Amino acid sequence: MAIQDIYPTALRLLGRPVLVVGGGPVAARRAKGLLDAGARVTVVAPVACQALVVLADSGLVTWEPRTYLPSDVDGVWFVQTATGNSAVDTQVSADAEAQRIWCVNASDHEASAAWTPAVAVVDDVQIAVNAGGDPRRAMALRNAVATALETGDLPLRRRRAPKNAGSVALVGGGPGDTGLITVRGRRLLGQADVVVADRLGPRELLNELAPDVRVIEVGKTPGNHPVPQAGINRILVEEALKGHRVVRLKGGDPYVLGRGGEEAEYCRQHGVEVEVVSGVTSAISVPAAAGIPVTHRGLAKGFSVVTGHEELSEVPARPDHTVVLLMGVAALRDSAAALAAAGLPLDTPVGIVENGYLPNQRVTIGTLGSIADQAEATGVANPAVIVIGDVVRVSPFAPSHFKTADYSTTSPNKPRVLTT
Repeated sequence: MAIQDIYPTALRLLGRPVLVVGGGPVAARRAKGLLDAGARVTVVAPVACQALVVLADSGLVTWEPRTYLPSDVDGVWFVQTATGNSAVDTQVSADAEAQRIWCVNASDHEASAAWTPAVAVVDDVQIAVNAGGDPRRAMALRNAVATALETGDLPLRRRRAPKNAGSVALVGGGPGDTGLITVRGRRLLGQADVVVADRLGPRELLNELAPDVRVIEVGKTPGNHPVPQAGINRILVEEALKGHRVVRLKGGDPYVLGRGGEEAEYCRQHGVEVEVVSGVTSAISVPAAAGIPVTHRGLAKGFSVVTGHEELSEVPARPDHTVVLLMGVAALRDSAAALAAAGLPLDTPVGIVENGYLPNQRVTIGTLGSIADQAEATGVANPAVIVIGDVVRVSPFAPSHFKTADYSTTSPNKPRVLTT
């Protein structure tokens, strides 16, 4: 039998009787697959492996503990023989052929009237691979296709209009690099009918969408909100109620200063199913792109993330507590003054990372007392993340005189060595 002689199809076996001849692991796997398809499975074998015994004891299959009889194929819709005895398997196959019943012969794929493909299910898509009778090759190809679907490298989007209401996924895209979106987020993006996109995040992924996927731009810049939050909420619900799969693609994480909570609440209030996919938040990842950890043994045990406004009065004003400012460039001078007034030393290191992980990433390092002037002189602009605290010393971009002799000590009294 050649691969050209195969006509791929799918059988609906729900509630239909099928026969499995054999009691070993192969027979057990085939019986399980047939059960998953809803078939009524009878197993004929003098001895059964533990997996089949469990299925029989639970009432999922009917086990006849005896040798095969030609009458066993009477009235069944499908036969799988896997006894390990080629003579028995050949006899079962011949008996099924005589009654025009499709039979898979595990002993001889060339003589088998039917083949069982390697199967995987991703979402509502079933992948079935035949590979010229080579099961390991078929499994390898199946796994590769399934992985590509899972990761969004292959399109998983529906092409026929769904019968049910649509859905919304709030997807955190990370700080902008396309490799930093989660696998789940990438997969949902590949399924989307509509993408509601921010200005930040992995914008290059939008170029990989099918031409008929609608992209609705709702990106905000400081002082310019062309689509207010209430309008974004309405768009998500309206598109979902049309039966679309909607992805709200955000930079960073939807729940870290991203108003994802408001969007999820609005969707649920209007009866729309919503999924939240966490992203790599820029508050942690962008400093890491400049070699700055938000915590470090001997330097900082905790950190606060704020937007650089009135919240600063609530955070600890200590060099050993890292402060991460998001959207804080415009108010940087006021923020530095507020932290200094709260008692943070003016020689506390400060790092600004613009366009983290992108080709035009830039790092500016100074102190609490100097950073506002440095940022103004060099034209620092959003998107940028500002890190304030002793952890900035760890960055490879930090000047040598920022360094301490040893950050790894756990002693809270380690002296701070910094000159400007």
